[in-house]
Amino acid sequence: MFETIKEDVKSVYHRDPAARNTFEILTNYPGLHAIWFHRVSHKLWKNNWYWLARSLSTFSRWLTGIEIHPGATIGRRFFIDHGMGVVIGETAEIGNDVTLYHGVTLGGTSWKAGKRHPTLEDNVVVGAGAKVLGPITMHKGAKVGSNSVVVRDVPEGATVIGIPGRVVVQTKKPDAPTNGHREKIAEKYGFDAYAVATDNPDPIAHAIGVMVDHVHLIDTKVEEMCKEINKMGGTVCGKSLPNLELDDFTDNEMVKDIQKASEAFDPHI
Repeated sequence: MFETIKEDVKSVYHRDPAARNTFEILTNYPGLHAIWFHRVSHKLWKNNWYWLARSLSTFSRWLTGIEIHPGATIGRRFFIDHGMGVVIGETAEIGNDVTLYHGVTLGGTSWKAGKRHPTLEDNVVVGAGAKVLGPITMHKGAKVGSNSVVVRDVPEGATVIGIPGRVVVQTKKPDAPTNGHREKIAEKYGFDAYAVATDNPDPIAHAIGVMVDHVHLIDTKVEEMCKEINKMGGTVCGKSLPNLELDDFTDNEMVKDIQKASEAFDPHI
């Protein structure tokens, strides 16, 4: 038990820069208190002490402002930041290293018995005020933006925002064409390789990115066609298409603006 508590305290240090010392964490983090109460009430629930489990859960809600049904399953290093207003339903399942912020609801959409609450796999993060509803699965590393409402499964590594929630960033894109050249440009300027910035998804930038991929594909096909025609005795495409170099995208003013923005978020850059 003490090893688990030590692990919980370490997880707070890793995820909350406001944490100053262990005593402060043990005494002033209601999210941890709610989790510790839940571990006891969950064991009572599993042993069919339902009334006592619910009573302890109710006391925990009164003390912390966080409601966790004793039937919910919670993994290791679970962290609830701030905590007030968090509600976790009976059949919710939470993996390891999951983070919830205040006002989050892991709720159901049906009154039928059985699995009716969400499953959050490892390393999921749910922003303040978000609602994740129904027997859906948020796969590993998924993120939910503040005040979003999620009612469908979220792919691994994806970021979801809006009402209803929609995927705006996905780190794994199995169906997306690979464009190493554009990825290098994206890396240089700090933008997502698929033209969706993590902090500010831009549909116009996304559309331009798709057009760039399309033009690149057309150029490749035209070059292949010219080579085949020349093999058959033709004399087309005598002059190669100009190559797009990384320096062609250099805009000193834009680079300065991006650098200033980066320094505003991280003074150590």
